[in-house]
Amino acid sequence: MLKTTHANGNGHVKNGTNGTAKVQTVSDLKRVYNAEFQATPQYVSTLPDMQNTPNTAAHVAIQHVGIHNFRIPMTIRTSNGDALTVHASVTGTVSLEAHKKGINMSRIMRSFYEYEDAELSPETLHQITERYLDSLETASARIAIAFDYPIRQPSLRSGLSGYQYYPVVLETRLTPDRGVRHFMHLDFTYSSTCPCSYELSVHANLQRGVAAVPHSQRSVAQVAIEFNDEMPIEDLAQLCRDAMQTETQVMVKRQDEQAFAELNAANLKFVEDAVRLFYKTLDADARIKDFRVYASHQESLHSHDAISVITKGVPGGFEAVVDPFRYGGGI
Repeated sequence: MLKTTHANGNGHVKNGTNGTAKVQTVSDLKRVYNAEFQATPQYVSTLPDMQNTPNTAAHVAIQHVGIHNFRIPMTIRTSNGDALTVHASVTGTVSLEAHKKGINMSRIMRSFYEYEDAELSPETLHQITERYLDSLETASARIAIAFDYPIRQPSLRSGLSGYQYYPVVLETRLTPDRGVRHFMHLDFTYSSTCPCSYELSVHANLQRGVAAVPHSQRSVAQVAIEFNDEMPIEDLAQLCRDAMQTETQVMVKRQDEQAFAELNAANLKFVEDAVRLFYKTLDADARIKDFRVYASHQESLHSHDAISVITKGVPGGFEAVVDPFRYGGGI
């Protein structure tokens, strides 16, 4: 009988007893796929598990390791009680202790499929986070679900309406020191008309009889909140709308375009004004525990953007850090 030994690392397998030897090379392997092969529990138990091998790299802990852009459709309940299917992009990570080599990343995806029929909510995300935290035997876990959320918005004067799509991320974090925390991130697009440009244009109109138009630009605020209770996406979008007043429009006829020009003239704003208006509105909502706003006015006058960042100022909360790459090529 020939006895098989382990591969020698050079693509060869040596077999042999009693002085006889047979060398099997990679070219001897059968290049076939057997669709009838059954992976029995006994066979699976022989498969190598690299995640459970010793860590031979630097013995340091890793704060986040996991998967990004795992796609799955999920159902979310709108504020009026309707069920809406969104195509979600999932980021799921856990912490990794210094002595462990890695994690079984497929367990994160399997945890989501266990809840694929559940509604997307803070409670569901909490359950999923607990599930893969336990299955991966780790201390901290984080889930972020990204999707576009449609809200039908009316025009200003014509009576038309259309869907405004809001990029949204629902996030749940679970750590030993701070427990479970829920966050929402929403991108809000609005128009900003420069107060300085407006005054200079009016001066040219009245003092010299010269036609002049103030400059305005499409602007984006990335709003992140930590909330205590249930916070519908519609409510956060409405808070942003209340703060800025000049959300970009979907369906527009001439009377709507004129109304939008009037609306911008009534709500002139520098980027500094914008973040302060957001602060005033978000700070007044008791459901919002903490917040951060990144605002970018993508200037039509200048070749650069104007940006500003503001936070609620909670100790240990959001940091007002400006990431230069966040704004590259548009926010």
